[in-house]
Amino acid sequence: MGGKVEIAVVGGGCFWCTEALFLELRGIRRVESGFCGGSVPNPTYAQVCTGSTGHAEAVRITYNPKEISYKQILRIFFTMHDPTTPNRQGADYGSQYRSVIFYSGARQKKAAQDVKRELEKEGVWEGPIVTQIEPLKEFYKAEDYHQDYYRNNPLQPYCMLVIRPKVAKLRKKYADMLRKR
Repeated sequence: MGGKVEIAVVGGGCFWCTEALFLELRGIRRVESGFCGGSVPNPTYAQVCTGSTGHAEAVRITYNPKEISYKQILRIFFTMHDPTTPNRQGADYGSQYRSVIFYSGARQKKAAQDVKRELEKEGVWEGPIVTQIEPLKEFYKAEDYHQDYYRNNPLQPYCMLVIRPKVAKLRKKYADMLRKR
């Protein structure tokens, strides 16, 4: 379980959904919901929801690269949300819900560009992938009540109607990558 860990930061719409998905996977050590890519330091959820901060809802994923690779994380990311809709995921809309990968370093940037190109060639989505690939500047952790949201609020209507079906899809599509229960 030990070993060297790495960090991936992605935004795929609502961070509650993205966090819930990655927490299911083997090799993931921690997932934190937060904000990234904007100009306001230490933003609050209320500020980000206005769309005026420039931040996207994002997750910071701490993972063991010997158990799950950065490219595997990106492939899962691209297939578990709709990367073809600019500034929108389902009923959530605004720049805070954009599809974005925040890379740190040339290796992550190249991997993000490669995976995006591979999926476009494979025709995984009908439309073009509009996911932005941006340098990671600062990640701001969201308020405590956003952390482990799905696990802490499984009967909340959003969790039941939006997150639960996504988790079920992940469990089916990536059964061989799930952590042991």
